Amino acid sequence: MTEADPRRLLVKVAKILKRLNVPYLVTGGIAVLVWGRPRFTADIDIVVELRGKDTARFAGEFKKLGSGYFDEEMMVNAVKKREEFNFIDGETGVKVDFWLLQENDDFDISRLKRRVAKKILGEIVYFTSPEDLILIKLKWYKNSGSSRQLEDVESIIKISGNELKRAYLEKWAKRLSCWELLEKLL
Repeated sequence: MTEADPRRLLVKVAKILKRLNVPYLVTGGIAVLVWGRPRFTADIDIVVELRGKDTARFAGEFKKLGSGYFDEEMMVNAVKKREEFNFIDGETGVKVDFWLLQENDDFDISRLKRRVAKKILGEIVYFTSPEDLILIKLKWYKNSGSSRQLEDVESIIKISGNELKRAYLEKWAKRLSCWELLEKLL
């Protein structure tokens, strides 16, 4: 295995998604690197707006990457059920988790519309906004109780705090039932 710089794989994946015209946004630990403090992350989390008609082309592109692991049947089932599937890069062992956009979820739709283009290794990659990253991290914290989520939120507020759109944060935090927690962190 070669050295696992997840940015290289991220750029490869972003190019594939662009070529396939699949709307996406990068979230999770990789997005925390953009909006908060640097920290280790073992995977790449990407929300995709993928439809059943696009699955064969999607699978074909990832199979072209070589020795990685990609289960086409898992992807097809995930697209039907609007769940997650993954790809594991054979060179580095880095895993890409693809989360299906929840089309009936106003928050998911909003965060896809608000994605932010950033240059990574000379290529444009779309990331979740810092506000939406804070909100999804709070949502994940409520579901998992993982203190890592709160640490990430604190780092995003510390690094990106002056640029955050507070009215947007308040509106969605209230709708997602995490306003009290966010208010304490702010």
